[in-house]
Amino acid sequence: MKKTQPSFYNLAWRWHFYAGLFVAPIMILLAITGIIYLFKPQLDPLMYRNLMVVEAGHHRQTADALQQQVQQAYPQGHIGQYLPAPATDRSAQFVVHEGGRELNVFIDPYTGTVLGAQDAKRNLQAVARALHGELMIGTVGDRVVELAAGWGVVLVVSGLYLWWPRGKSSGGVLWPRLGARGRLFWRDLHAVSGFWGSALLLLMLLSGMTWTGFWGKQYADLWNRFPAAMWNNVPQSDQQARTLNNANRQTVPWAMENTPMPASGAHAEHAGHTAANSAPAQPQVSLQHVEEIARARQVEPGYSITLPSTAEGVFTIAVFADDPRNDATLHIDQYTGKVLVDVRWQDYNGVARATELGVMLHEGKFFGLLNQLIVLLICLMILLGSVSGLVIWWKRRPQGGLGVPPLRHDLPRWKSATVIMLVLGIVFPLVGASMLVVWLLDRGLGRRVLIPAT
Repeated sequence: MKKTQPSFYNLAWRWHFYAGLFVAPIMILLAITGIIYLFKPQLDPLMYRNLMVVEAGHHRQTADALQQQVQQAYPQGHIGQYLPAPATDRSAQFVVHEGGRELNVFIDPYTGTVLGAQDAKRNLQAVARALHGELMIGTVGDRVVELAAGWGVVLVVSGLYLWWPRGKSSGGVLWPRLGARGRLFWRDLHAVSGFWGSALLLLMLLSGMTWTGFWGKQYADLWNRFPAAMWNNVPQSDQQARTLNNANRQTVPWAMENTPMPASGAHAEHAGHTAANSAPAQPQVSLQHVEEIARARQVEPGYSITLPSTAEGVFTIAVFADDPRNDATLHIDQYTGKVLVDVRWQDYNGVARATELGVMLHEGKFFGLLNQLIVLLICLMILLGSVSGLVIWWKRRPQGGLGVPPLRHDLPRWKSATVIMLVLGIVFPLVGASMLVVWLLDRGLGRRVLIPAT
């Protein structure tokens, strides 16, 4: 009898199983934390009304006066960032580093009253963002999330192949069979929700991947470039703008992360002063002056001003706008007030523009409430797909084993599946490495642990 190879269908089913078993728990976490962060604009003023909402007045105090009030309230603290009030009924905010903690300090821009503070890393939104980006365990968590997103792409591709009707009726394909019960009911929910949400899920996965520490960095190094001439006449430091972003706070847009941080050109004059006093020289440009630059250059409200932390540092005005066409990043010499760099949407290349647009769609910010509701629907579909997939597995698993789908030998089409997996493994290197590990485990432990379902 002639020996045949595993069919494409069974190989797709097998890899779909592996991807789902790994991805589902992480996708559930990402969907829940994503929903929390998605509604940050509504939740924050509701939860922290006493800190964020003020009575609108007629005259705002200067940024310098507000800074002085905050410094008096936290004499041992170091002010790292200032966020002017984004609306007439909202408070201004300072980010203060004190005793190893990072605090969000809120202040009434009209009266100068310090309203209170919250731990910048332990409030609901910061925790949700840190869990969503790196599981709150740093680089290891970032890599796990990246792996889950990459395997999520494998899950969608293999799932679409498994979903393909192959002559079946529309029941259980385009809509669930309402009369179905038990495992068939959960299978229909899983397949139908996966089909309708596949394109949007791919958009969410790929746009989210641009922020990851490994694949995202390689992607940015390849595509996120500006003409070098933009920095020809600007003194540069050895840092990149990505240092202004962290797991719980977004300061500069993605398109700016790979750009060099300028240096204040007059810092050399102050080197002796700095060494003599064992502290950075005080900026000669006031915070109020920097805020006036932002207004004069029509930077959209909602921007932040990051203060220099060293003698050669710069002020950075940045807005990561809901509509990326309003993005702005300005670096200002702390001694002269000269605008060293002013980068806007029109300076982005095509890939940077598409990426920024994808990120805003991912976060539900681009076109307001409707965008939020669409992303909410995607998150709910992810939850439904993940939970239903786990239920299907639980119902069909054999006692004492994982229930890996069997390798049938009917159609000689295994090479097509191999090519697809190789392409995905090359595009997403961490996924490719993990595929090799899973393949070795499958071959070495399959008969003892990964008992095939019958």
